Amino acid sequence: MAIRLGETAPNFKAETTEGTIDFHEYIGDGWAVLFSHPADFTPVCTTELGMVAKLKDEFAKRNTKVIALSVDPIEDHNEWVKDINETQNTHVNYPLIADKDRKIAEMYDMIHPEATEKATVRSVFVVGPDKKVKLTLTYPPSTGRNFQEILRVIDSLQLTAYHSVATPADWKHGEDVVISPSISDDQIPEKFPKGHTKVKPYLRITPQPNL
Repeated sequence: MAIRLGETAPNFKAETTEGTIDFHEYIGDGWAVLFSHPADFTPVCTTELGMVAKLKDEFAKRNTKVIALSVDPIEDHNEWVKDINETQNTHVNYPLIADKDRKIAEMYDMIHPEATEKATVRSVFVVGPDKKVKLTLTYPPSTGRNFQEILRVIDSLQLTAYHSVATPADWKHGEDVVISPSISDDQIPEKFPKGHTKVKPYLRITPQPNL
């Protein structure tokens, strides 16, 4: 069964390239990105895992840990990491889960039977400090992910979790945001002292409040 937004991310213990982890303990009081890749020693996955390694500091700025998964064994992961480091000019600095019995992949509905009955598709789960799933994305095996978009979404999720706003189309950190419909016009001056623009009664724009 697919995991829905707002549900608790199923916990698990797993063998990884950085030792055995408990997923909820790994998240701690921060955020996490769990993402699967179809197989080790494949071209698109090699570029993806290299890119995530290069972006580790960006995730860290957002108090977000990353962790990857495939159904390959730990021995393959360890050998593949050497290729990723060499070809992508980086150093893999986060754990890769070896889910050889597919328990986690099936728990998170990462197996796409119409693509393959054995390999995981490119799933992404963003999990918050409350261990709830905040975002799910699924890419086909042939399409590499845009991790800048995932960072953008984390910025939005973290902003909107603590302020009564939503982010408009193509929003990026630092740009204006939309005031939540739950906030009355009378409440706006106190909650949004930077001011606002009333485009329509239902569309009220204000500068990003946490800057």
